[in-house]
Amino acid sequence: MGQGGEPRRAQAYDGELGAAVARAQDGDETAFAVAYRMVQPGLLGYLRGIVGDDAEDVASDAWLEIARDLGRFRGDGAGFRGWTATIARHRALDHLRRMRVRPRAAVLEQDMVMDLPGPHTTHDQALESLSTARALELVRGLPRDQAEAVLLRVVVGLDGPAAARVLGKRPGAVRTAAHRGLKRLARQLGVADANGEGVTDDGPRTLGEST
Repeated sequence: MGQGGEPRRAQAYDGELGAAVARAQDGDETAFAVAYRMVQPGLLGYLRGIVGDDAEDVASDAWLEIARDLGRFRGDGAGFRGWTATIARHRALDHLRRMRVRPRAAVLEQDMVMDLPGPHTTHDQALESLSTARALELVRGLPRDQAEAVLLRVVVGLDGPAAARVLGKRPGAVRTAAHRGLKRLARQLGVADANGEGVTDDGPRTLGEST
């Protein structure tokens, strides 16, 4: 984690994405397809963490809105990822309301001071495990504020301020929620703690259940 090559790869990725979006705004349908292929995997992973098996349908609704409003977007590749995540989140919440599924948002101690994790901690190991289907299912078991913070930071790849804008929260609150969620995921994934002792899964939960 935190390797020097990661920021460069992210910059190259967002540069390519931004160029594709600019061409798509000029009417290049092939460029829009390129942007779609670059953004869709992360967006779909984020939506799976919110609406589960309905993610494909919600993503389709989101992309219809994205295509309709593309000409109004202003920004670079990173901004486009944040913009599309915001649209997808709105469509997901609309879907949950239609299904009369209203997850409870956990109470977040906004002013709580937390120790930042050191290098090679269970936090990092949990991040490495998030590509698995089981991990995504575990993310759905987190309180909603933690689940969305983790998904936006890890799956969509947004930085803290961008994730905060999507969620309408302060960056510090999103950072705290992400750290708490990743710590909990590390326990559920059985990652060894600082003393080398593994922790077993706490059992399944539904999205938004409080601790």
